[in-house]
Amino acid sequence: MTKASDTGISRRTILKTSATAALLGAVKTAFPSGAFAQGAGPETTKAVLGFIALTDSAPLIIAKEKGLFAKYGMPDVEVVKQASWGTTRDNLVLGSAGSGIDGAHILTPMPYLISTGKVTQNNQPLPMVILSRLNLDAQAISVGSAYADLKVGLDSGALKEAFAKKKAAGVPAKVAMTFPGGTHDLWIRYWLAAGGIDPDKDVETIVVPPPQMVANMKVGTMDCFCVGEPWNEQLVNQGIGYTAVNTAEIWNKHPEKSFAMRADWVEKNPRATKALLMAVLEAAQWCDDMKNKDELAEIVGKRSWFNVPPKDITDRIKGKYNYGNGKLVENSPHFMKFWRDHASYPYQSHDAWFLTEDIRWGKFEPTLDIKALVSKVNREDLWRDAAKALGVTDIPASTSRGKETFFDGKVFDPENPAAYLKSLSISRMA
Repeated sequence: MTKASDTGISRRTILKTSATAALLGAVKTAFPSGAFAQGAGPETTKAVLGFIALTDSAPLIIAKEKGLFAKYGMPDVEVVKQASWGTTRDNLVLGSAGSGIDGAHILTPMPYLISTGKVTQNNQPLPMVILSRLNLDAQAISVGSAYADLKVGLDSGALKEAFAKKKAAGVPAKVAMTFPGGTHDLWIRYWLAAGGIDPDKDVETIVVPPPQMVANMKVGTMDCFCVGEPWNEQLVNQGIGYTAVNTAEIWNKHPEKSFAMRADWVEKNPRATKALLMAVLEAAQWCDDMKNKDELAEIVGKRSWFNVPPKDITDRIKGKYNYGNGKLVENSPHFMKFWRDHASYPYQSHDAWFLTEDIRWGKFEPTLDIKALVSKVNREDLWRDAAKALGVTDIPASTSRGKETFFDGKVFDPENPAAYLKSLSISRMA
């Protein structure tokens, strides 16, 4: 945890006070230049950050709600809801100067796709940097009630015959994810391909914004989807479908969302960047504390944030998983991690896997220099600097977590991604 301040305002007060207006006034009095020395405060007190209504955006929301941005000298930070990942991308391109945003809670591959112009208008690159990870684990793949009898789980092969029949009848199964080349796209592609289902040939993949997943499943728009919480739990609570697999069952302790900024904003505002990071890292620690889970669900469930009943959030962030198909896990190890297990640290080896999978599915060329691109976009050095300023001592010794093993026995070695790609039976590589 971070060190208590010597200002007379305790860390407990900073984190627990719900009267935000009073808190901000107290913080400004105690920290005339935030957490920085007089005259060396952030270059700006404002940044506009986007978020999607997903539980893994919580560190940004908590940093705002608990006054942590203000604590570190940035009381004017805005955390603004985005309608979709496509909207997030477009608003990043605009920047706050163009009524857009400066940074965001974002799918980890997106800063790479945006930086290289793969998903921007006219393929115009917009340099981005990843400052921290926001969470590990706890996305899910959900299946509609029509497939209840198949009891689909970790093996997607249970759907192969049913999907083949739909394709033969001229109505291919629709599989939804949230953004092409993003994390949810890659999880559901990995799962389908491991079960012998080609995500490009055997089904039709469609893009649906996270908050619209449940409503679309309800009217039969798709057969299954991959998204973050709370939408999988809401699906179960509404009796529309069931969770086939928690993505941590595919890859245990896998990275998910990131906190990323426009590179030009970071270059212009290095001290403000550090302040933002310190606030987000402290918020991540708060979010990870089991004693805070009920309050966390109450806060993010508010109309101004997710507009979701806390009951759709609470159980799974505590590790209680009702899959909706008779499977109930009371103490799942696969709940969302915000801080433990180095969840916040942006391992470069993790980003290398996402780029490798995007090569697999044709989003990047096979000739892509993965290491060079990761070293440019991933700014784990800034994370380390902010963590040290917070008094964090448990800092990873390496930028790589080494080899990673998946549920089907495949092994990803960040030093040899080509070998991993060769081991995969289904891909779109040229």
